[in-house]
Amino acid sequence: MALVVAFVFAFALPMQAANMSVRVKDISKIQGVRGNQLVGYGLVVGLDGTGDSNKATFTVQSIANMLKNFGITVSADDMKLKNVAAVMVTAELPPFAKSGDTIDVTVSSLGDAKTLQGGMLLLTPLKAVNGQTYAAAQGALSIGGFSAGKGKSSVQKNHQSVARIPNGATVEQEVPTSFADSGYITWSLVQSDFTTANRIANQINVRFGNPLAQALDGSTVKVKVPVYYKDNPVPFISLVENIEVIPDQKAKIVINERTGTVVMGGNIKINPIAISHGALQVRIDQAAFVSQPSPFSKGETKVVNNDNVQVEEKKASNVILPKGANVGDLVEALNTIGATPQDIIAIIQAIKEAGALQAELEIM
Repeated sequence: MALVVAFVFAFALPMQAANMSVRVKDISKIQGVRGNQLVGYGLVVGLDGTGDSNKATFTVQSIANMLKNFGITVSADDMKLKNVAAVMVTAELPPFAKSGDTIDVTVSSLGDAKTLQGGMLLLTPLKAVNGQTYAAAQGALSIGGFSAGKGKSSVQKNHQSVARIPNGATVEQEVPTSFADSGYITWSLVQSDFTTANRIANQINVRFGNPLAQALDGSTVKVKVPVYYKDNPVPFISLVENIEVIPDQKAKIVINERTGTVVMGGNIKINPIAISHGALQVRIDQAAFVSQPSPFSKGETKVVNNDNVQVEEKKASNVILPKGANVGDLVEALNTIGATPQDIIAIIQAIKEAGALQAELEIM
């Protein structure tokens, strides 16, 4: 059996990275502008005998309580239903969502239902962490797969106990969003970096010709809203988030030993070091031959396997990296000696242990 190992080497040279500017909106977000998680408990009806069993007592009790609200009194002990399933309904309320807007919801089985295929979610209130209801969900479930079978033979595609309802919830009330009430707007970087935060502040000040922005730390840039934008900060935010900056990144190497993937940044430096790479090959050949006994020895003719073990050690390949070598030099040198992905991972780890690799090493 042949083992194929995927190997990816991604790097960007410093001169190329210098031209890769990005917008402020792509590497940061405004504090106070975020989504809110919603959750609710509901019932899915209309299942074809694949719902919760009577062992899921909460499902039976929920049905009894629901029918009681409709003026129908039925004992939970008398119910023998298999076409109803208790579910948890989750959704994310996006920022600036208005009353009447619709959002997608995810429906997940809570009991022992076999599948939610073909089910209908009954009206379910969705609440936030403060206990208030912000949306209500209802509609037909979409699984995006199927499940069919008879007896012990069955076939299934996708997960059958989780479903979605596109635009299945209606927003009932808005979440107040405050981001410029104090006359300042604060941007938070997705990846914390002091150099990037300082560059953002400098570019904003250059763009507007005033010292409006200040980097408070590696993740926060506080910007004062100009007087002429105070009553309408949206145009100012649009101008700021479209300013282009060159983000900085620290030297880092990420290694995935399971897939043989190595990802490096282009600003990685390597101190002068010599690398010796030797290959050891072990080959076991098996040949079959017939063992014929001598005449009158009363022996038996047999097929015998003859194992031939050969060990071959190739001459080591030496590579010397000059002072100031970067990742491009390392890639070219390792390719020259014909290193495999596993060899390259081992070499990189050894260089790091030797103190010659000026980068953070992360192994996944």
